[in-house]
Formats: sequence, C-alpha cells, structure tokens
Amino acid sequence: MTTVFISALKFVARLFFFILLACCLLWGGFALWYQLPIGGNGRIAALIVWGAFSLFVLVAEFTTKRRMSRFAAAVAIIALFGWWSTVKPSLTRAWAPDVEHTVTATMDGNRATLHNVRHFDWRTTTDFTPRWETDTYDLDTIETVDLFLSYWGSPAIAHTLVSFGFADGRHVVFSAEIRKTINEEFSEIGGFFKEFELAMIAADESDIIRLRTNIRGEHVYRYPIRIDAAPRKQLFMLYLDTANRLAKKAEFYNTVTTNCTTVVFDMARTINPGFPLDYRVLLSGYLPGYLYHEGLIENDEPLADVERQAAIGGRAAGGAAGYSARIRDE
Repeated sequence: MTTVFISALKFVARLFFFILLACCLLWGGFALWYQLPIGGNGRIAALIVWGAFSLFVLVAEFTTKRRMSRFAAAVAIIALFGWWSTVKPSLTRAWAPDVEHTVTATMDGNRATLHNVRHFDWRTTTDFTPRWETDTYDLDTIETVDLFLSYWGSPAIAHTLVSFGFADGRHVVFSAEIRKTINEEFSEIGGFFKEFELAMIAADESDIIRLRTNIRGEHVYRYPIRIDAAPRKQLFMLYLDTANRLAKKAEFYNTVTTNCTTVVFDMARTINPGFPLDYRVLLSGYLPGYLYHEGLIENDEPLADVERQAAIGGRAAGGAAGYSARIRDE
C-alpha cells in the first residue's frame, strides 16, 4: 500500500510540474508575441523558435533527457521574466485620437477645473470632429451619480462608465479605458500582456455614451446609484486624484486586475471598505446583480425589471443636442 501511495504521489507531482511548465512556456509565447519590439515577421520567427524549444522541453519530460531540458527551460524562463520586468508603460506614444489626451484637474476650494474633457462630435467611428475643452464644476452641486454599462458581445463583459450630474444640467462621465495607439485594436488577451496603458477619460455624455449607443450600436444600460451627497463628492475627488496620478505616471491596463470596473470598485472601497469582493466585479456584465443585492441601485422590483428599465434603447436616437435628457425620459 505504501509503495502504491508513493508511486501515485510521484505521478501527481510530475503531472503538476508538467502542467506548470507548460503554462510557463505558453505564457512566454504570448509575452514574446505581444511585447517583442521587432515587427510582425520578427515576432513570428521568435514564436517559431520558442514553440520548437517548448515542444522539445515538454517531450523531454518523458525521456531520460528531462534533467537537461529542465535546466534549459529554467534558464530560458528566468531570462524571459528578467526581460519582462523591463517592459514599462509610457506616456508618450502615438496615441489614437480619442485617447490622445487624458483628463487632469486642479482645485480651487469646491470648484474643480477639468482639463481635456472630451466633447467629440461622432458621425461614424472614423468620422468625427475632435474637441477637447476645459470645464469647471462646483462639487457642492453634484446631484446624481449614474452607472452606465455598455455591452458589445458576451453578456458577462461590459464596459463601465460613471456619470456625475450637476444642478446646472451638465453631466460629466469618467471612463477608465485602454490607451490605444494609432491603428491599434482592443484585445482581451493582449490586456494580460502589457499591450495597453490605462487612461482616465472625462467626457460629455453626448460624446462617450452616444458613441456607444448611436455609433457603435452597443447595448447600454443606465443605473442611478443610491449614494449620499458626501460620498458623491468623495467619489468625484477620487476620480480626479486617479486621473492626475495616471497623467504623471503611466500604468498598464490589465484585463482582470486593472480595468474599467476594478478601478471603480477600488474607489468605492476607499469610501466604504465594507464592500465585498465578488465575482461580478470581474465579470462586469453581471455587475447589476451585485449592485442590486448591495442596495446601490433600485431594488424594490425584481432585478429583471430593473435591468429592462435601465436599457437606453431607442431613447438615444437623435443628435448630440439634448442627448442626456432623452436617455432619461421615462
């Protein structure tokens, strides 16, 4: 019995090592593909070499050459991690027009002046009139906070935006977004491998929300957040602090750990450390269920009814003028 148990334990240990080794080699392939600065053909060549090396290492696990292959794999993986640590985020790339600037803020008492607030006039995703403005807001007049969720594919994934409404009728939306370079496209996998920097964008609803509802044709939902005046103001200030920090020191976007939803969740936890971590924070498409059960959105009706009422749908139709009022029509 003891011999059988020891043999089984060795088998499990070797299987675990094999899986761990395969995962490290697979990670290395993605890291090389997304970060080697040698052009497409160069990356393909590097990936072929790495793939052949990985195949040799994995096959050698079943031969007498496994000690030699393990040593070679250890050297290669340590070297890869050493190189990976040198890949740093940047503030100076050839950015796409919609993230060419990021918002920054200065304070004068309770008045916040936001620089580089986006007011684009979108006709199509490639035809637009860019406009970056400086806007001033009185933080004592924040009346509402709305959470927008925008879906474009999987029901489990949504982009999260937060809009602050002021007594004068204006709304400013904050959105933590990937900072793409010109001609670069979003990639969920690339988001794990330092492909994108993180940007804080502030924009008018007729820009950043209308872009999603009217131009891209995404499914967008608006959830008024139940929050008192003091934490409303505190949340706004946290956005400004985050924006100023990102404007001075670049950070990488990460598909799971540093994205449009986790940034908001971290701010919310600063205000109320009691907010529980939940899988719906990571699978942001299911975030309404989390907010519903925490009492942060309307929960006097069934969740399905709340979600149906939150859908903007046809109310978004029309031009930029009057957009914020239209999407709030009952």
